[in-house]
Amino acid sequence: MQGLALLTDLYELTMAAAYHDHGMFEPATFSLFIRDYPVNRRYFVSAGLEDVLHYLQDLRFAADDISYLERLRLFKPEFLAYLEKFRFGGEVFAVPEGRLFFANEPILEVTAPLIESQIVETFVINAINLQVMIATKASRCGHAAGRRALVDFSLRRTHGTDAGMKVARASYIGGFVGTSNVLAGKTYGLPVLGTMAHSYITSFGEEADAFRAFARTFPENTVLLVDTYHTIRGTVCAAGIGREMALEGKSLKGIRLDSGDIARLSRRARKILDRAGLRDTEIVASGNFDEYKIERVLSRGGVIDSFGVGTKMGVSSDAPFLDIAYKQVDYSGRPVLKLSPGKATLAGKKQVFRISGARGKLSRDIIGLRDDQLGKGEPLLQKVMSGGRIQVDPPPLAKVRTCFLEEFAKLPDRLKSVVPKRGDIYPVGLSPRLQKLQTQVIHRIKEKSCFS
Repeated sequence: MQGLALLTDLYELTMAAAYHDHGMFEPATFSLFIRDYPVNRRYFVSAGLEDVLHYLQDLRFAADDISYLERLRLFKPEFLAYLEKFRFGGEVFAVPEGRLFFANEPILEVTAPLIESQIVETFVINAINLQVMIATKASRCGHAAGRRALVDFSLRRTHGTDAGMKVARASYIGGFVGTSNVLAGKTYGLPVLGTMAHSYITSFGEEADAFRAFARTFPENTVLLVDTYHTIRGTVCAAGIGREMALEGKSLKGIRLDSGDIARLSRRARKILDRAGLRDTEIVASGNFDEYKIERVLSRGGVIDSFGVGTKMGVSSDAPFLDIAYKQVDYSGRPVLKLSPGKATLAGKKQVFRISGARGKLSRDIIGLRDDQLGKGEPLLQKVMSGGRIQVDPPPLAKVRTCFLEEFAKLPDRLKSVVPKRGDIYPVGLSPRLQKLQTQVIHRIKEKSCFS
């Protein structure tokens, strides 16, 4: 991906320069994983892999990148000459987008000459962190909403334009039906949906005039925002416009509620629409929704057909980051690990095996060595890059979304809960060979004189 080579932390480059200076070019494997669950999470949704693969395949240091690094006066000419010819030539094993995974399981593993596998760390973490976080948040909203459709309304309050794009993509993977983000619709082939703002209503002298004008412009897609002045009166007005449309052979597609006591107002709105003969007119709700508010409104009898979900999903407000790490697990054929308190890692190239139980429900996962054979377990990590080239065509996002929905249906309901019980954790264990390797590596480390 041209232009992103310097989108990295400085220490990636200083480490790479030291490796170069000392002739450390042997293969290294790094594993990307999430250490623990954020608040109320019991699973993660894989997303962001496609961006990582294109970044790795296209990574180049442009002439002006090299000139900038030279001006920093940190790097030797020999290292800068190396960067001029830099290409990522490694391999990647990864969990496909749309699959579920769990804490401490590798999401992907990168194997390449040490400098290559080290220097890509920052981008890999950044890309996967955001999209996994959002896809997981979106899936929780979808579970709370049941069969009701959800639309991404978050663009204006996401953390920058790139985040806005990735949120639209990741929320679609996590089960949303579309986005209000038109550029994301064009870029990713997503359905785009939207209604109107309050400014549209206030631009007309009368609310009815605004509704009528919009219905004439968009007779096949009329969704009217009814809470600008008074929600119930606005709904009565919208129902009148719906009756006018019916006389012309058209139909009022929906109304949108954006404020107030949504549960109570939606019940009253439904009665008004039904009395007007508009039983097929849908009620859309928006306004600071996330899984918690969706569940609360529906539990109080809210009559909602779909939700516009914005800010709280787009920034994952209750859990705005993941404890995600990219750690070396092998260098030059030597398994390595960390023993740092609270941040210990698992040595060795790995695979994750998924075990299904009765009726196909997810039962448990086993983290094993890459070459383990565990019988019934489905290996999740797939080889997606070799020799620096993408090995698989990325599936259409609609297929990724379907993959997620199918696997999510197999996850035990207790793990999907908006507020799960404290002890409800999906079981993840280690294979005997992987466990034995950890013991061996730790023993080797303890034999060193500097160990305390």
